[in-house]
Amino acid sequence: MNSVLQRIAQHKLEEVALAKKTNPLNSLPQPHLERRDFITALRANTTPAIIAEIKRASPSKGLIREDFDVAQIAAIYAQHGARCLSVLTDIKFFQGHPDYVAQAKTHSHLPVLRKDFILDPYQIHESLSLGADCILLIVALLDDAQLADYCQLAQELQMAVLVESHTREELERALHLPTPLIGINNRSLHTFKTDIQLSIELKESIPNDRLVIAESGINTYADVVLMQSHGINTFLIGESLMRANDIGNVLDNLIKSHD
Repeated sequence: MNSVLQRIAQHKLEEVALAKKTNPLNSLPQPHLERRDFITALRANTTPAIIAEIKRASPSKGLIREDFDVAQIAAIYAQHGARCLSVLTDIKFFQGHPDYVAQAKTHSHLPVLRKDFILDPYQIHESLSLGADCILLIVALLDDAQLADYCQLAQELQMAVLVESHTREELERALHLPTPLIGINNRSLHTFKTDIQLSIELKESIPNDRLVIAESGINTYADVVLMQSHGINTFLIGESLMRANDIGNVLDNLIKSHD
């Protein structure tokens, strides 16, 4: 695990320990927002399926979007053809907030992925309480027993699970989990550089019954076309949308291949 990920994980464990004291598991609010089917939304038809991300900042890029209105961004994404939303809820490193899940869901009809660093079962119950339809499990952060247990817990709570890998070794571990959502993050955890060839290379090792989601480095229509030529039709896209002056126009251009 690289130093940045270690720092994030350490802080997250401290954050969760505090949350357990201030908001014990039995005090978490019951989910009140409608449940939305994350997996079905991505498989709905043959057009590029984009999980559009709501992200204000990141450790590697700093502030990405100054004009940041979660409700407005969610509505724009929904109006311009996104299939699902990814919402950053980490406060310290990504300037997100848990409340953003409900804000995004209230202002769109789309299923929502809570994107955070899940290290404890408490966070999975918390995700349900927040209204998330899907959670992220990062293989690099968890051992095999944790991955299996957390995946099972989320599914018992009727949330989908997106399991994210950065390497072939991580992918092999991810494929043991009973979830169709297999994310390949093209951003190196060591250099933070992106290489979309990683998704293309690893796709060959993934069974056809899984849904491959290319993450990071998908910036243009040409990138989407290249991925589709290798059998990848689902994308998690954040930075290129968040940096755009006209988010809707950029999203339109990313999915224009099937207009």
